[in-house]
Amino acid sequence: MSQVEPKKLKGIQAAPGLAHGKTALVSEIELEIPNYEIREFEDEIQRMMDAVEKGQGELIEIKKEVESRSEKNEAEIFEAHRMILEDVALIDRAKKSIKQGTNAEKAWMDAIEFFANMMEQIPDETLASRALDIRDVGRRVLGHMLGVSAGRTALTEPSIIVGDDLTPSDTVSLDKDLVLGFITARGGPTSHAAILAKAFGLPAVVGLGEAVLELSDGTMVLVDGDKGEVVIDPDEDLMSAFIEHEKKASVERKKARAAAQTPGVTADGDRVEIVANIGGVDDAPLGIKNGAEGVGLFRTEFLYLDRKSLPTEAEQVEAYVAVFEIYPNMPVVVRTLDIGGDKTIPYLDLPKELNPFLGWRGVRMLNGAEDIFKAQFRALLQAGGITGVDLRIMVPMVSGIEEIRSAKELMEGMKAELRSEGKPFAEKVQFGIMIEVPSAALLADKLAKEVDFFSIGTNDLTQYTLAVDRTNSKVAHLANPLNPAVLRLIKNTIDCAHAENRWVGLCGELAGEPLAAPILLGLGLDEFSMSPARVPVIKQVMRKLHKKECAELVQKVLDKSKHEEVIEESTAFLKELGIDL
Repeated sequence: MSQVEPKKLKGIQAAPGLAHGKTALVSEIELEIPNYEIREFEDEIQRMMDAVEKGQGELIEIKKEVESRSEKNEAEIFEAHRMILEDVALIDRAKKSIKQGTNAEKAWMDAIEFFANMMEQIPDETLASRALDIRDVGRRVLGHMLGVSAGRTALTEPSIIVGDDLTPSDTVSLDKDLVLGFITARGGPTSHAAILAKAFGLPAVVGLGEAVLELSDGTMVLVDGDKGEVVIDPDEDLMSAFIEHEKKASVERKKARAAAQTPGVTADGDRVEIVANIGGVDDAPLGIKNGAEGVGLFRTEFLYLDRKSLPTEAEQVEAYVAVFEIYPNMPVVVRTLDIGGDKTIPYLDLPKELNPFLGWRGVRMLNGAEDIFKAQFRALLQAGGITGVDLRIMVPMVSGIEEIRSAKELMEGMKAELRSEGKPFAEKVQFGIMIEVPSAALLADKLAKEVDFFSIGTNDLTQYTLAVDRTNSKVAHLANPLNPAVLRLIKNTIDCAHAENRWVGLCGELAGEPLAAPILLGLGLDEFSMSPARVPVIKQVMRKLHKKECAELVQKVLDKSKHEEVIEESTAFLKELGIDL
């Protein structure tokens, strides 16, 4: 695609950093799905199962190969893929279709699409992104049935990887020394491209739309993972300026990493709690590595995925202990299970809903799925007792006071059970809630009396406040957490909590955004929880901020009418401090 003027595409920040280079479209080989009627369904089922078995064997070998390269996190992805192929509901659905006269390839891919579509309906981005994994596994098995490779083209020179929405299979064979960064048409901050980029320390911008797929191989692009922007065919002046900025940013990042293990403090010397968001045992060490002073959001959904039944209490205790031991004498905030809505995980048999984002999810599942939460509370309390960690438990999707009281009552009931059984457990546990529903933010004065802390989830709070689906590329640009309406809700939440001597954290993407740091500090936020990779950067920014000046900035931005004005004000503020975004 040739441009007279450099073209700029705006996407989603997935991994920080800057990179420039030529594009390489890692294109998917087209696989035709035959569709015809069959009569001998036993032979057809066997043909499908043979392909499934080959896929499993292939995934075992890939996992071993990846493990040999000391890439444990990526290796676990392929183990999860193998477990998808053991899913009884998936296999049974395909078999049923074959018995009704559909050929194996069509029956298999129909079953794959059925479960992938259900997964996409999950409100939680991390879980919704599993749809891509299901389709990836589906293509692998389809390739075996067709007798062709389902792989993608390889790299020949250092390149910016371009794709629709990269899967683990797309990237496992890439020469990592030739990858400069990732840009994709679809995906979100928890997509595989984002995870891989963060692991490699490379920039990534996702959700750029179809335009990025029109780029010819070898097109020069500038990738800004900090701003979520990609510039196509830059002119000489723009290229020179970007490279200079890239060099300066590299120096700043090295400084930030070097000072990552020092405490989070402002220029005034005030302590700021800077902690990590983690999604399981495997990525827990990344927080410590990057200087996090604890965990502000421990997502527990990983325990319920890629398996055939609910995790046992013992399995949960083991997983929680493994994470808690990585953060001795540090606060760890655990979010209870946050899935629901569509029939997303077969063994849970959840009811299908027209709008799962507004449905039976989070704390609302206490009414009807209480046993799941009983087991989770018991496991968390025991793991806390075993490790002595500073355990803090919060429940998501709270919209009113009765939900808080029900959850607290259940937790206290589990304490009483464990006490009567003589099992050691954490007696002193802080109990909090996620503020992600506007009603909770507006009722913060009442809710603060019921809890020990609030944790603001700006991703969902923004979506619900502005009535914008963040996954819809046509309106996603409207979902900016720096919208003054969202900032006013954050202010009310913090003010009401502080009036009751409660602390407030923020665990949305906003916490790891340098542009937001002075605003959140000025609002009085106590805890900043972010992707581990962002911790050194935010600590570096904090060292240059004075609370009084940040409070003055807040007065200005709260009076604005749109997020663009807020961004402009904060950018100017940071530039005066020598922080160039």
